[in-house]
Amino acid sequence: MPTSNLRETLTIFEQIGVYDVILPMLLVFTLVFAILEKTRVFGYEQIGDKKYSRKNLNAMVAFVTSILVVGSTRLVAVINETVSNSILLLLMSFLFLLLIGSFHKETEEGIFLEKGWRTLFMIIMFIGIAIIFLNAFKLESGQSVLEWMFTGAIQNVNSELATSLILFGVIVAAIIFVTAGGRREKKE
Repeated sequence: MPTSNLRETLTIFEQIGVYDVILPMLLVFTLVFAILEKTRVFGYEQIGDKKYSRKNLNAMVAFVTSILVVGSTRLVAVINETVSNSILLLLMSFLFLLLIGSFHKETEEGIFLEKGWRTLFMIIMFIGIAIIFLNAFKLESGQSVLEWMFTGAIQNVNSELATSLILFGVIVAAIIFVTAGGRREKKE
């Protein structure tokens, strides 16, 4: 199969370190700089009656932080894998919302998840991001933290512990169900 010029360009970018150095450095720099600008950790300068953040300090700290992060190949690998899998999770959530939208009436506001559905979806996204990060973070053995946790859980769980955890989960779910039912009746 013949290779295209675009594929060759992407290969050249990979060889010169765009994906392993430049893009992670820009990402970390942007995020740290934005957080420092928003929080104004280093204070502000007052010129006239306007307050300005200390952009020079914020930029320097963000630059040094990004250089330090790029210096660690393990951190760069975790960032690359986490960001790429998070984008995949974002794409999956978009497709999910697209499917939900096919069953709803079109309104001016558009389709958005409401109340409990939004909370449930946020919890699912948080769990997804946590799983992605745990899978991206590799131990010295080459095994991800997620694999290590599952392996340890499977090897150390006996039937009595599993039964106790299931019973505990059922009891907690029953308590939540019973107490939530009282709140709904009061609202009506």
